Amino acid sequence: MYIDLNCDMGESFGAYKLGKDDEVIRLISSANIACGFHAGDPNVMDKTVKMAKENGVGIGVHMGYPDLLGFGRRDIIIKKEDLVNYIIYQMGALQAFCIRHGVEIQHVKSHGSMGNMSYVNETVADAVTDAILQVMPDTMLFVIENTVVHKIAEGKGIKVVKEVFADRAYNEDGTLVSRSVDGAVIKNPNDAADQVLNMALNGKVKTINGKTIAMTAESICVHGDTDDAIAIVRKVKERLEAANVNIQPVGTWL
Repeated sequence: MYIDLNCDMGESFGAYKLGKDDEVIRLISSANIACGFHAGDPNVMDKTVKMAKENGVGIGVHMGYPDLLGFGRRDIIIKKEDLVNYIIYQMGALQAFCIRHGVEIQHVKSHGSMGNMSYVNETVADAVTDAILQVMPDTMLFVIENTVVHKIAEGKGIKVVKEVFADRAYNEDGTLVSRSVDGAVIKNPNDAADQVLNMALNGKVKTINGKTIAMTAESICVHGDTDDAIAIVRKVKERLEAANVNIQPVGTWL
């Protein structure tokens, strides 16, 4: 059995450092690299692409809303045409650094509010998928199973990767619980690993209210800015390998 282990990276900005990218990059198989709108800057993007190449890690565009102050986690209403251009702009920025380092972009993943809105909002989902088709039609899109963006992407012929989250709680409809709700972020490494194993091996996850729902796992996300992120990544990796699950970049096997 193969599975991908991804993490949001390259989220430092100027003099501000966020996450422990130097440590995390050695533990994961795919990196979602911020492109300057919600986090990241040219120097950070260059360094992160270089690190990913050196560690054999798959590279993904991690595009967000233009919201550095809110870290891309605030809902912003944008016209579809404008949002398509915002996404293409970020794709192009990361692509330039990938060309510089002789690597290719493996996947695309929406960050924060853009991602959450794409799960339920047709306009946002349509913009994300149109941008991919117009610029990187052969690139994989990370989605949560059975969400709006999942259905729209498949309808347009975009190859999707079903992503699950180690350190986030789920609602009954399969979307992520808002970070404003107590218990939305899973901080205990063992709890995160238990959730991952249930999704990876059984195709199920327990929601925040105790109900069990179906959830297919092809790529597992651990957020780099979560408390004890390194401990969570290590524990998840350890438990997956103990269950004879091979952790590889999703582009090499899916």
